[in-house]
Amino acid sequence: MSFTAETRRRRTFAIISHPDAGKTTLTEKLLLFSGAIQIAGSVKARKASRHATSDWMEIEKQRGISVASSVMQMAYREHVINLLDTPGHKDFSEDTYRVLTAVDSALMVIDAANGVESQTRRLIEVCRQRDTPIITFVNKMDREVREPLDILDEIERELGMPCVPMTWPVGQGKLFGGIINLRSQAMTVFESGSERRPQDFDTIPLSETATLKERFGHEWDTAVESMELATGASPAWDIDAFLAGKQTPVFFGSGVNNFGVMEVLDALVDLAPSPKSRTSTTVVNRQPVVKEVQPDDDAFSGVVFKVQANMDANHRDRIAFVRVASGKYTPGMKLKVMRTAKELRPTSVVTFMSQRREAVDEAYAGDIIGFTTHGGVQLGDSITDGSVNLQYTGLPFFAPEMFMTVVLKNPLRTKQLQQGLAQLGEEGAIQVFKPEFGGNMLLGAIGQLQFEVVQHRLKTEYDADIRLESSQYTGARWITADNAQDLKAFCDAYPQRLAKDAADTLAYMCTSPYDVRLAQERFPKIHFHPLREHAGLALQNAG
Repeated sequence: MSFTAETRRRRTFAIISHPDAGKTTLTEKLLLFSGAIQIAGSVKARKASRHATSDWMEIEKQRGISVASSVMQMAYREHVINLLDTPGHKDFSEDTYRVLTAVDSALMVIDAANGVESQTRRLIEVCRQRDTPIITFVNKMDREVREPLDILDEIERELGMPCVPMTWPVGQGKLFGGIINLRSQAMTVFESGSERRPQDFDTIPLSETATLKERFGHEWDTAVESMELATGASPAWDIDAFLAGKQTPVFFGSGVNNFGVMEVLDALVDLAPSPKSRTSTTVVNRQPVVKEVQPDDDAFSGVVFKVQANMDANHRDRIAFVRVASGKYTPGMKLKVMRTAKELRPTSVVTFMSQRREAVDEAYAGDIIGFTTHGGVQLGDSITDGSVNLQYTGLPFFAPEMFMTVVLKNPLRTKQLQQGLAQLGEEGAIQVFKPEFGGNMLLGAIGQLQFEVVQHRLKTEYDADIRLESSQYTGARWITADNAQDLKAFCDAYPQRLAKDAADTLAYMCTSPYDVRLAQERFPKIHFHPLREHAGLALQNAG
């Protein structure tokens, strides 16, 4: 049976941006316009009665920021759209990097006043490494912002990628009149208000030049002049260049006012790619062989790119978020975790509308489905129907740059602490290291806010109140060796520097940048890895 028709209907993308560019607001408006939700939440006030649909965690509600990625599925124009909202804060970039391995395209949101910011650059670099196609939305045009030509110039310079305007703003701030749609050759007139729908905005064909000139005056003349400069300097739209990650279509608007959002939603259907093949490794005659898995292959397979504990506080469950890579999922089918060769028996399999879950009737390549489990699944695990033997690659784990020691305030809560750390470590919320020589557990993070979130979650979700103390360690490297004797000799030499992470992978803890160099000189046959792709595979040296 061919699944081609179904996979071609799928669009799976992540929304990425610097914090406060308006990413979560835009997420809500896309859901609103597709009919997936009836009312948009507010992310502005910490004490708002409604919170962003995609920000479900208590700490997110308190701080008004996204600290965990979330998944939403919607139907629009005969297509199934899987939208992944990512944390904008740099301290949670690991979660975002992993989400980017599960999507086929990205929607980049840029604040028109601030242009390309630091976190945007990092995320774009990840997209470029994977040649992920990027659609750009320049937000907040209803405010006093920079000139659109300056913004385009900066995007091109910072991202090393030509921009092709698809819409163009007429005015800005108080004089923002609307956008010229180069695809439909009409101007959509701006009106303020967060309750407006696409049909509520007036459109005027570009052929009615006199009407537009009379209505918008100087702003119209300036917009036409700058638009002609931009389109004259830009390459012609090339769908193949876009799909190869070498060109980005640019849209302007105001997410908070629902303006310019419909054009983005249409572009996701018209321009963004359907699921592509994915790289895996399989074993042939005891040798690893790289295999490209096609989305319409018969065998069901997928990869776990996120594990989230306690989405439902009443059930203490864990959800493994799986990006379907091939075949078709149907309820009740047998599933196998390739790393352990064990059968996976989830208590339920769901699709997501943020906190709302619905049972899966069927899922195809590109879809994101959640397996509710009580353990046995880790980040990076490949799940199949058992008919194929493969392991997907490319899920990044970066060596932490900050470490803290965990001290439990009440020793009677040791069991709760161990359970909490095991689950949060599996989830990838933080990296947990257990020293081989004994002693307190270590937490490794990319940013300070990760520690605060984990401390908060341990207390609220596991009733384990902890104190975090500074650690002597400043880095870690995962270690491997070509033979067991070399590894044993190294372990015997540095017993107090070794720790196991949540995936039971051995790491060497460093107190200074020189530690690794000295250890490498003393033990040249040991490999030190700053990146752990997946515990089940040979570690790949990203250095």
